[in-house]
Amino acid sequence: MEKDLSQYSFYPVLSIDDLENGERIFIDVDDVPVVIFKIASDVYAIADRCTHDDGPLGEGDLEGFEVICPRHGARFDVRNGKALTLPAVEDTLYYPVRVVDGQIEIGVANS
Repeated sequence: MEKDLSQYSFYPVLSIDDLENGERIFIDVDDVPVVIFKIASDVYAIADRCTHDDGPLGEGDLEGFEVICPRHGARFDVRNGKALTLPAVEDTLYYPVRVVDGQIEIGVANS
């Protein structure tokens, strides 16, 4: 199910050209650590937090669209934050991302 993008404000993060395919960057959004991935020229953003034990997620290996938590091996889909394997049973946050005029923008829910 797609998020209603009208409920978000978008903020520029960096130029799409500054993030190579297969790379990731780490930012903070409202004091939440977030990791942004570029895979096959598409960009995705999820919280840098494994829901199993609150450990960092973004440093994990990437296999296709799955990031593997480096602590206990839980897998998450970077396209939507879905927990795919145990020990994680709860999804991590994901953020809508778009590219406007060559800039990666991340969506933050309106209060």
